[in-house]
Amino acid sequence: MQWFGRRESDNVDDERGGGGGRFAIGGGLLGLIGAAIYFFTGINPSAVLNQVTTNQPRQEQQANNGPEDEGKHFVRVVLADTEDIWTKLFNDMGRSYQKPRLTLFTDYVQSACGNASSATGPFYCPGDSRVYIDLSFYDELKNRLGAGGDFAQAYVIAHEVGHHVQNLLGISQKMDDARSRLSERAYNKLSVKLELQADFYAGVWAHYEQSMKNVLDKGDIEEALNAANAIGDDRLQKQAQGHVEPDSFTHGTSAQRMYWFKKGFETGDINQGDTFSNGDLN
Repeated sequence: MQWFGRRESDNVDDERGGGGGRFAIGGGLLGLIGAAIYFFTGINPSAVLNQVTTNQPRQEQQANNGPEDEGKHFVRVVLADTEDIWTKLFNDMGRSYQKPRLTLFTDYVQSACGNASSATGPFYCPGDSRVYIDLSFYDELKNRLGAGGDFAQAYVIAHEVGHHVQNLLGISQKMDDARSRLSERAYNKLSVKLELQADFYAGVWAHYEQSMKNVLDKGDIEEALNAANAIGDDRLQKQAQGHVEPDSFTHGTSAQRMYWFKKGFETGDINQGDTFSNGDLN
C-alpha cells in the first residue's frame, strides 16, 4: 500500500504511555485466546469489556516511539482514506458522514462501552463513535496468526470503521434491540452477519482505495484476504481449543469472511452488502 507522505487524519488520539490505569493482562496463550474470542469485537463490545481483572500487578508504561512514530502515521493515513471514501459514498446516498475518532492505546483503555485490555483486540464503541487499537495487535496478527503486511493492517482499521458505518445507518441499534428478545445462540448468528457486513464494507473501502486513490500495490488484496482467513471463527477456535463449535461463532468462518470482503472489493456497491437478507433484524 502506498501510504508515505499522504494526507493524515486529525481524528486520532494517542493515549499510549499515558499515566495511570494500565496493567499487564498476560501474553502467550492468554493473548492468543483473547484474540481468538474477541478479535474484531462487534458493534456492542460491552458484553466482553469490563472483564479486565484490576487486581493484576501493575507495570511500567511501555514506551512508544514518540508522537510521530511510523505506526501512528500509518493509522492516520488509513483513517484519512476511510474518511474520504465514506464521505463520498454517504454523499451519494444523500447523507452526511460523521467521522469517527480513533484512539491508540497500550495495554488498557477506558471507552464509553467499558474498560478493555489489549487482549480484547481492536474494537469499535458506538457509545463514543471511536475505534480503539493497541498497535501491538499487529505483531499478533503477523507473528501468531500469520497475516502480515501493511494492507492486512489497513483491513483491521477498515473493518472497525465498517462498524461505525453500521452505527450511522441504524443497523447497530437494531442489533441492540434484538439482543433482549433472542437466545444467545440466535444472537450469535446475528452477530456473525454483523461482522460479515463489516468485512463487506472493508472490501468496499478497498475497492475505492484502488479506483479513487490508486494506492494499492500488487498483493495487497491477497494480504487482506489472508487476514480475513486467519481470523475466521473456525480457524481461531481450532487453534485455541483444538476443535470447532459452530453454535458459538460470532464473526463467521474464514471462508465467509473472505467471501464478503472480496464481494465488497469486486462490486464497490454498498447496496450489495445485505448479510441480513432474510429480514431477521426487522
